[in-house]
Amino acid sequence: VKYLKEEDANRKTFTVSSTLDFRVDRSDDGVAVICRVDHESLNATPQVAMQVLEIHYTPSVKIIPSTPFPQEGQPLILTCESKGKPLPEPVLWTKDGGELPDPDRMVVSGRELNILFLNKTDNGTYRCEATNTIGQSSAEYVLIVHDVPNTLPPTTIIPSLTTATVTTTVAITTSPTTSATTSSIRDPNALAGQTGPDHALIGGIVAVVVFVTLCSIFLLGRYLARHKGKLYLMSILLTLANNF
Repeated sequence: VKYLKEEDANRKTFTVSSTLDFRVDRSDDGVAVICRVDHESLNATPQVAMQVLEIHYTPSVKIIPSTPFPQEGQPLILTCESKGKPLPEPVLWTKDGGELPDPDRMVVSGRELNILFLNKTDNGTYRCEATNTIGQSSAEYVLIVHDVPNTLPPTTIIPSLTTATVTTTVAITTSPTTSATTSSIRDPNALAGQTGPDHALIGGIVAVVVFVTLCSIFLLGRYLARHKGKLYLMSILLTLANNF
């Protein structure tokens, strides 16, 4: 802020000047700058002067796609959003550093690039350039065209015929009345007061007898095998004695 004071020849009138210097950018466009003067002669009503800033700046450019996931066969619109002062001239669209390869299918309308239907040849880098009297700016968008996902109809699963073997186990529980009735049934040919033989007891006795017999035979065989030589010698001596 610079301050300057001037007075006339009769030293009754004074002129005061104040200068404000500052660096501005595009965010200062449209900002109001106010200068206020206070003096005792103004009867407590200050004088105010206001100036709205008008800042010129180069364009800012951004490309906005109509869909975040471009697919083959679908349309796509790329919008070149440009802001600047003065207002940028009509934008210029290029692909991979050259002109648009298919003007019939790639239509430019104002700041929009409209691709009527996409295919794999559209993959590449698209550039938007905006220009005004202050300068030039640009933005790029890399287009990747994706395949359309295959949508298969729902599959109907027909169950196959299988053979299964089912084993059923049935447990039959007899009541006490039935058991008592069964145990009371006797052989009609049996004599009164006699009961049937105990087969389990007879089988056990037979098994013991057979076991004892086998053991005796086994022990006798071992004894004869050990004393066979002695018995043979005694028989020879007895024979000789009888001869004499």
